[in-house]
Amino acid sequence: MRPIGFSTGALAKGDFRRALRVLREAKVSVVELSALRWWELEPLAKGIVAEDLSDFSYIAVHAPSRYERDAERTIVSQLMSLADRGWPVVAHPDTIFDFGLWKPFRDMLLVENMDMRKHVGRTVTELDRIFASLPDASFCFDVGHARQVDPTMSEALRLLSSFVSRLRQLHVSEVSSASHHERLTMASTLAFGKLSPFIPENVPLILESPVGAADVLWEMRAAADALPSRVSHVETRAP
Repeated sequence: MRPIGFSTGALAKGDFRRALRVLREAKVSVVELSALRWWELEPLAKGIVAEDLSDFSYIAVHAPSRYERDAERTIVSQLMSLADRGWPVVAHPDTIFDFGLWKPFRDMLLVENMDMRKHVGRTVTELDRIFASLPDASFCFDVGHARQVDPTMSEALRLLSSFVSRLRQLHVSEVSSASHHERLTMASTLAFGKLSPFIPENVPLILESPVGAADVLWEMRAAADALPSRVSHVETRAP
């Protein structure tokens, strides 16, 4: 069965402790610790040390999605302290200024495909350039981003075909034309279903749908219906 969980930022923006409580109460054991805003990263890196995370079988971290170039070295250092705990780090390719700083993460760095707002990382061609500079990096496949860039899902299939050997995590949500994460709809779940046979069942699925505590399990069921576990013979990097 595919591991399914939530980003803390989707459940409680800027409050990872409250989001963890919601997930524990729902008995969800898969989580991505979100520090999308750069000022969230230091409190997360320091505060998570005191948290008992024994209830969670899979933990990842989302790096800040925007910051000034001169902050990159500090941010990388803080992220490395989390990666050293065995937690993969998801990063947007447009936030990587100095590839040399990120190479030490090796396959613990998960490069995410981007939405149509961004100027890099949206397509196979654009991501090829990133992986050429980070040859050991893994891939976080944001299915909603891929659908927004190409609603036919053709580019999504190309992304999977090209990078499935790097695939380590999924991001799932509806993504609006304004690039906002939203709850899954019938249209998005039908579109995502086209990809299900090509996504190995061991790849964790992280929901970025903004929901309240009462709707966590409902959204997880919708995601499971959209991307059910299927037996795949394609080799991936183990999470």
